[in-house]
Amino acid sequence: MKRLDGKRFAGIILNDLARRVEHWRQIKGRVPGLGILRAGDDPAGRMYVENKIKRAEQIGLKVFYRNLSENDEQALVRAVEDFNGHPDIDGFIVQLPLPAGWNTRSILEKIDPAKDADGFHPLNLGRLLTDDFDLMPATPAGISELLRHYKIPVAGKHVVIAGRSRIVGRPLAAVLAGRHPGGNATVTLLHSHTPEPEEYIHRADIFVSAVGIPHRWKAEMFKPGAVAVDVGINTLPGGKITGDIDPQGLEKVLSAYTPVPGGVGPMTVAMLLRNTLYLFEKRVAGKE
Repeated sequence: MKRLDGKRFAGIILNDLARRVEHWRQIKGRVPGLGILRAGDDPAGRMYVENKIKRAEQIGLKVFYRNLSENDEQALVRAVEDFNGHPDIDGFIVQLPLPAGWNTRSILEKIDPAKDADGFHPLNLGRLLTDDFDLMPATPAGISELLRHYKIPVAGKHVVIAGRSRIVGRPLAAVLAGRHPGGNATVTLLHSHTPEPEEYIHRADIFVSAVGIPHRWKAEMFKPGAVAVDVGINTLPGGKITGDIDPQGLEKVLSAYTPVPGGVGPMTVAMLLRNTLYLFEKRVAGKE
């Protein structure tokens, strides 16, 4: 079974991004600026943000970070508007999920699409459906790049995705089914109302899980030779991190598999930083 090592590949991407950032620093005297907005003090969210900041600074980006109160939604709205107009911020994200009861859709719609480093603005998500997009959301982009890097064919394959979130499932379905390199798959999207999901998984050439349930899927559910991509990041009692797919027995069934941790997670961060650099380069080219 081939191990799809996202940590290693992300390291290669980050090294390339660091060289490009240094190039711009030397010729323009400025580096890309990444903004991060977060509300509340959820421990998992804090861990994700800290990792993004660490990797961004590692490749030379300038980071603008604000952690706002979970009791003041309007403060986040004002921060989004501030980042939209900030001359040194080229791309920014609002860390999801937001506190319960907040209007996530309305907040994401206020992000300037030209600074939408996560690709979650409705305009940018809509462009995925037309195959006329500038950038992909970070996790779908990371999955697509990982499959390409390990020469796993997508065109003509049956891809089954468990989970229909706007962060992973739905945009990934658009990416893999689209008319472009890395696309042209036949995609089935599973969700909580899908009866007998195992019937679909057993026919999948490539299976992607983003449901957030530890060890939800077992080795016996997969077709021999299938590829499994595990987006789940779950914490077991005792603090161990694991995915949605039970690793027990996978080597006897699958041809390739993404480990958790060390698979999709590092690729997501690398793609976010690549998106930020792309938005910076687009702004610089527009001013020249």
